[in-house]
Amino acid sequence: MGVRLASVLRVKEMLQQSLKSNRISLASDIPKKGYFTVYVGETEKRFVVPIAYLQDPMFQSLLHKAEEEYGFDHPGGLLRVPCNEDTFTIITSQIMC
Repeated sequence: MGVRLASVLRVKEMLQQSLKSNRISLASDIPKKGYFTVYVGETEKRFVVPIAYLQDPMFQSLLHKAEEEYGFDHPGGLLRVPCNEDTFTIITSQIMC
């Protein structure tokens, strides 16, 4: 019983650390349908974007750059975009959904 409690506490601690570093999201953090997250720049700032962006040529260009830089093996399962935050904000502000 004591070993199980210790395991549960360790998992809880790991989740709290992950939440603090924005590595995972709470369910209430992202709309249930129609959105996904991408991590941008050296600091890996998290952006929640509509799935409709996937159809936009400018956003597809960012995804191709991500593929060239990281391949399909994104560490930690995060979708990273290799550009700075300002560039990402400018590009996404021009996308019409």
